[in-house]
Amino acid sequence: MNVRVYKPLLFAACLLPVIWLALRIAGVVEPGLGANPAEEIQDELGVWALRLLLVTLCVTPAARLLKKPRLYRFRRMLGLFAFFYCTLHPLAYFLLDLQLDFAHLGEDLLTRTFITVGMGAVLLLIPLAVTSTRGWQRRLGRRWNRLHRLIYPAAILACWHFYWQVKADTIEPLVYCAILALLLGIRFWWSRLGGRLFRGG
Repeated sequence: MNVRVYKPLLFAACLLPVIWLALRIAGVVEPGLGANPAEEIQDELGVWALRLLLVTLCVTPAARLLKKPRLYRFRRMLGLFAFFYCTLHPLAYFLLDLQLDFAHLGEDLLTRTFITVGMGAVLLLIPLAVTSTRGWQRRLGRRWNRLHRLIYPAAILACWHFYWQVKADTIEPLVYCAILALLLGIRFWWSRLGGRLFRGG
C-alpha cells in the first residue's frame, strides 16, 4: 500500500461532501436544499461528521483483522476531518438558525437536550484535534492513548444526539448506533482477550 498515493485521494474524498454541499447552496447542482435550507445544511454536515467518526473507529479493527498496519497512517486524517464536520455542524446552526444570537444559544443548550448532548461530543473532540500531531504524541507519551480514548464517549454522544434530533424516522440513527455498538463490542472483546487494543482509537 503506497500511503503517499492514497493519502491525497482520501483527503479529496473527505472534502467531497462539503464541496457538493457548497455547490448545492450555490445552485450549481441538483437537488437543491428544499424548503428549509438551514436545516438541510446542518443535517448534511452532522451526518457526515458522524459517518467520519465511525470510519475513524473502523481503522483499528480493519488494520488488525486485515493485518494491514499501514491503515493506521490514515486514522489521523479521518479523525481531523470528522472534527472538521463536527465543527461545521454547530457553526451552521449558530450562524443560520440563531444568527449569532448568544442568548438564544444559551437557552437552547439549557432546554433542548439533544443540542447539549451534541455540543458535548464536539467539546470532547477538541483536545483530540489539538493533540493529534506527532509532537503532542511524543510529549504526552502513554497519556496520549488514554486521552484519545475520548473518541469513544464522543461517538456515543454523537449517535445519541442524532437519535434525539430525529423527530420521526429513527431507522438511520439506529443503524449508526448499531455500527458503533459493533465497533465498541469488538474492542471490548479484544480487551477481554488481553490484546493491545486501544492505540488511540
